[in-house]
Amino acid sequence: MRQAQTTLTIDTPGQGLHECTRAVLDWVASTRIETGLLTLFVRHTSASLLIQENAAPAARRDLERYFARIAPESSGYEHDDEGPDDMPAHLRSALTATSLSIPVASARPVLGTWQGIYLFEHRAAPHRRELALHLIGD
Repeated sequence: MRQAQTTLTIDTPGQGLHECTRAVLDWVASTRIETGLLTLFVRHTSASLLIQENAAPAARRDLERYFARIAPESSGYEHDDEGPDDMPAHLRSALTATSLSIPVASARPVLGTWQGIYLFEHRAAPHRRELALHLIGD
């Protein structure tokens, strides 16, 4: 049994779904671990991770609009230390996931045909986000 870990840095231009599949695939391949379990963890409270449709951009736009409706920016939140998008970002993060587990086979994450790995940035301003990756296997 072997293990590998790294941190990926993702620069986001602001709110939205930002695909990071290629960076994850490249890192997994570099480990030479053929079979195992990959864990991804975003080290922030106002961003999250999703496995989502990566072929139709409309699916991503619909998801972004949905989260804007259910956790809108407004002045009605008590927690607004960093502006009107602060608390909505935390709510959106709470409704999604901060970690993912993906099986690895043949030195590749076992993703479906139309699945991509996304960092979901919930803040309006650009951010530098860190993803901790850990792979265990043979």
